[in-house]
Amino acid sequence: MDVNGAVAEGFEPVREAFVRNFDVLGDRGAAVAVYRDGHRVVDLWAGTRDVDGTEPWQRGTAQIVRSATKGVAAAVLLLLHQRGELDLDAPVSTYWPEFKAAGKERTRVWHLLAHRAGVPVLDTPLTPAQAADPVLGAEAVAAQAPVWEPGTDHGYHAQTYSWLTGELVRRVTGREIGEWIAAEIAGPLGADLWLGLPDGERARAGRVAQIDPPADPRGLRLRPKREVSEAYADPASLTRRAFAAITPLPDENDPAYRAAALPASNGVATADGLARFYASLIGEVDGGSRLFTPETVELARAERSAGPDRVLVVATSFGLGYMLHGAASPLLSPASFGHPGRGGALGFADPESGIAFGYVTNGFRKSVTADPRAQALVRALRVSLGSA
Repeated sequence: MDVNGAVAEGFEPVREAFVRNFDVLGDRGAAVAVYRDGHRVVDLWAGTRDVDGTEPWQRGTAQIVRSATKGVAAAVLLLLHQRGELDLDAPVSTYWPEFKAAGKERTRVWHLLAHRAGVPVLDTPLTPAQAADPVLGAEAVAAQAPVWEPGTDHGYHAQTYSWLTGELVRRVTGREIGEWIAAEIAGPLGADLWLGLPDGERARAGRVAQIDPPADPRGLRLRPKREVSEAYADPASLTRRAFAAITPLPDENDPAYRAAALPASNGVATADGLARFYASLIGEVDGGSRLFTPETVELARAERSAGPDRVLVVATSFGLGYMLHGAASPLLSPASFGHPGRGGALGFADPESGIAFGYVTNGFRKSVTADPRAQALVRALRVSLGSA
């Protein structure tokens, strides 16, 4: 495998793991970037830009990052709070009066970010075209009755997170969330990430697809726990219904889908863009300004939800919009906060070590929160930092 890019001295284990991802774990096109104390120390890419093509991946190649988008969207709400424009403890209906319908009047803003709002499903799913309309999506989730009393439990809001966060940002700022990200985050940072891919950047984004894992040379098959398999197989389960809030599943290569702004699922980014974003949350990047104050960093990573997840079934841990280090989503250390994308992408920051990480791929697997390729890179990063 012809690997392009460079690593700083001491980070060679990350390059070795990246090569192994292609040789052993079946990656077809991918990139990884790491920042330390605001400076890039890993910048690698290899393979093809399209999962089913032959054109080489370039340094600026971007991909759909699925739920890794949630971490970028969370930053918008936290920055609005940091600027005094949004009260995280206020009822959502303070900003969005229609949301209090059907027993949701006590839902707090922070409940949306910590997956405690009780509306991970829609009784009437939206089509991909309807889901792309922020007004229709907001109306649907506002009318939805909660499946548990908001604030009392947690369950991953896989799709509805899009309209919960997007509409709140629109009500507070008067701008669509994708526009806000472009103007207030990506633009000032010089980060290659988009929520609502512009026509002018469309050629940079590769084609993605679901791919099968390579055969285990030992003849072993890793199976999920029985209760997890049953939850995904049962059409009536919260698990299936949460992921099916958009039905049928969108074509992730459709330009219309990529041009929409769905904060739960369809951000497009380079590995460097994702890592640069997380680097800016915990410190200055290349000598420039940082996004989060230290107080906001602590807000983001303070545990708000933990234990059995009513949607994902396994135990999960969330801060405000970010997954925290744990068995379901291992990050660099207990100090880390970030978000995976189902079946591949991963971005996170670790304020104690000054590390920010981004990995993107064009081949998605069935894993939800802990893709083996991303995890191999994280383990190699620990080795590089001398904390294996």
